Amino acid sequence: MPEPRVWQLTAGSAVLGLALAAAAATAAGPWDGGQRTAERARAAAPATGGERHPAPAAAPAAPEPAEPAPAPSAPGVLTALTADRTPAPGTRPDDLARALVPLLADPGLGTARTASVVDTATGKQLYGEGAGTPMTPASTIKIATTAAALSALGPDHRIATTVTAAPDGRTVTLTGGGDPTLDPARLEALAADTARALRKRGHTTVRLAYDTSLYEGAALHPIGPNENLAPVTALMTSGGRLDDSESGPAPRSADPARATATAFAGHLADAGVKVTGAPAPGRTPKAAPLARTLSAPLADLVERTLTHSDNDLAEALARQTALAHRQPASFRGAERAVHAELGRLGLPLAGTRFADGSGLDRRDRVPAALLTGLLARAADPARPALRPVLTGLPVGGFTGTLAGRYGQAPAGAGLVRAKTGTLTGVNTLAGTVVTADGRLLAFAFLAGRTPSPDLAQPALDRLSAALTGQK
Repeated sequence: MPEPRVWQLTAGSAVLGLALAAAAATAAGPWDGGQRTAERARAAAPATGGERHPAPAAAPAAPEPAEPAPAPSAPGVLTALTADRTPAPGTRPDDLARALVPLLADPGLGTARTASVVDTATGKQLYGEGAGTPMTPASTIKIATTAAALSALGPDHRIATTVTAAPDGRTVTLTGGGDPTLDPARLEALAADTARALRKRGHTTVRLAYDTSLYEGAALHPIGPNENLAPVTALMTSGGRLDDSESGPAPRSADPARATATAFAGHLADAGVKVTGAPAPGRTPKAAPLARTLSAPLADLVERTLTHSDNDLAEALARQTALAHRQPASFRGAERAVHAELGRLGLPLAGTRFADGSGLDRRDRVPAALLTGLLARAADPARPALRPVLTGLPVGGFTGTLAGRYGQAPAGAGLVRAKTGTLTGVNTLAGTVVTADGRLLAFAFLAGRTPSPDLAQPALDRLSAALTGQK
């Protein structure tokens, strides 16, 4: 049992963290009435995809608007964090080195570890240890995946799922656009809209086809069947989950597209349109859609991807980037497109590899300097489209994949916002922190050949908490 003084210090750190984190995040946008829009509309699910963390109760999702509205334009990061470009003593490179070097030597971080710390106001690297060395990033690669998607498509982009009738009206085709957030309620509403349109044309009996041809190449990730990721297909419902979970590891359908089409056929029947035969793969007719449903704006999808480490959504966003670059919507096409888009942002790409969008592939290679460079660009007032990369980061000790962290590093609670990364022998953390002197720093710590997450994660928490300057 900790002594009373320890409890007081922990509580005080948490309260201070909440206050400063609220102030820092308020200006990071997009926000609506004090709540991040993706948290309100799409990212209420508490757990992760691909990383295991305690799961707090999920908040109810707000109803979807009848018509899509543009995502709010995000303002710049706090003026207080960017106006003064002279580092205070607590953020001078020599101070950081004295604080970080002993912590980087923690045996829990294994035998390969790199680090980068950057002042987001100036872009200057304040500390680096192998910062340009490509490492396996695990899920921190989602920072690159989401930044590339926002840069290529903009925060207002939405993913459509459509239904189109053949000229004779005897067949309708359900066409996937690559939206893994399509849920049973939206699928049912899409069927109801389709049924109304068919009845207006005098059709009450149809055959149903489904089209997944938007995606190319292998649907199965190189890791094989896995509870952390469904087969990657352009048509699926709720990430192909076979239980009632909204995020995190779960049993997955072996054929999410067929399962979605079968459910859609049932909804059509409930709406008064008989479907003859079983749904079958097909191609979309060249005609205007009868009905469609749209995902939340990309800004919201990015926040959900980062907060809950959603692997299915990360792979979908990588393929949306591929389509924007006129590349095949495949693992390889997405890799080329993400690389090209990050090049447009002027980032260091030597030795990088984006073998997937989620970070489950161990062939991924990313240097710490790339991650801090992306975070600094997301904090740049001249790049508001990238702001969801910051607002989507979990808050240490409070939200998403960091909800159960920082118990051994309470100074970071509420002040650290970061994306986690976990594979066997790989543990990473990259994000932002508000310092004691009121500055916003971006950091990335990548560790390889780690002995266990139980040792590596607290060591990473202590590293990031040290950047706050709090004791």
